[in-house]
Amino acid sequence: MRILVTGATGYVGSRLVAALLDEGQQVVAASRDPGRLTRLGLRDDITAVALNAADPASVRAAFEAAGPVDVVYYLIHSIGQAGFRGTDQAAAANVAAAAKNAGVGRIVYLGGFVPDDDTLSEHLVSRAEVADALGVEGGPDVVWLGAALIIGAGSTSFEMLRYVADRFPLMPTPSWMDNPIDPISIRDVLYYLVAAADAGRVPAGRYDIAGPDSTSYRRLLTTYARVAGTWQTCLPVRGVDTAIASRVTAAALPVPGRLAADLVASLGCPMLATGAGLRDLVADPPGGLVGVADAVARALSSRQPKPVGALADPHHLADSDPMWAGGDALRLRRFAATLTPAIARPGLRLVNAVPRPLAGALRTGLDMLTASTPKGRLA
Repeated sequence: MRILVTGATGYVGSRLVAALLDEGQQVVAASRDPGRLTRLGLRDDITAVALNAADPASVRAAFEAAGPVDVVYYLIHSIGQAGFRGTDQAAAANVAAAAKNAGVGRIVYLGGFVPDDDTLSEHLVSRAEVADALGVEGGPDVVWLGAALIIGAGSTSFEMLRYVADRFPLMPTPSWMDNPIDPISIRDVLYYLVAAADAGRVPAGRYDIAGPDSTSYRRLLTTYARVAGTWQTCLPVRGVDTAIASRVTAAALPVPGRLAADLVASLGCPMLATGAGLRDLVADPPGGLVGVADAVARALSSRQPKPVGALADPHHLADSDPMWAGGDALRLRRFAATLTPAIARPGLRLVNAVPRPLAGALRTGLDMLTASTPKGRLA
């Protein structure tokens, strides 16, 4: 098939491009800045087009440049930006209209779980609004895959987990951190996304996808600490709601502040997969779905970012992922490398031995002193 991937320089999009190429598909990779696609290490294997989903003319031009397309993956979001709900609805409507006019057969959309709750965060409500905007009368059929926390180096949710666990060995845990959650590894997300392109296997509709383990946010912290070989103790506290936690998280972590705050605001709801998902339609991948501990171990086994096309495992960190991803030791090494002669840089690996809370304090202090916090760029 000929497949158009929007958001192709993002965390999931970049890895999906590589996965589709491995399946022998023809891939058109779309980005607001096609020049960034060169960082994926896949430029010779893809067709690159410029697409700004907020601009209807840009979207139409991108579909014309792409040529006939069978499937579009919709992986665009503006969470973390002011007014993201309206922006995302408009962007989805623009892409859906252009896809209809181009005769596209299917749109595959990766969104989140939307629990049946009257107090959903703006982020969760927006995911459902985008799905509605993609479904236009007479247009492509839509497959909406909902996922909760995605485990893999470079994933915003995983990086937030990493920084919280690394920086706070004694972690205050409000009661909502015991809300259940069904996380999923990035490898399994890609597996289901690739399968969803095939209308013969997956009918149009909404499907929640999840890994084999149900857990909670608190247990995710302790699992991370066990796999990482660090100490983690959770201290139950009262009176801390997600609004307060979102402000603290935005200030304490190197993740862009609005993005961190919007994601934390969604933690007040249980995030459990509903229905059978795709497991009744799509056989599990060889070796089975990846469990939480295994996914964390794979994510932590990556020390040095590489181009997406050169990753041995999609859980590993890519050099196209956000500059704030990868943990404090990596960010300290990057900072030190700017001040260290090339001959001495191999010795910077010793930074990995610095205790994680100390590494976090050092990196935060350097960010404050040099005003170099790389919070502005989202993948």
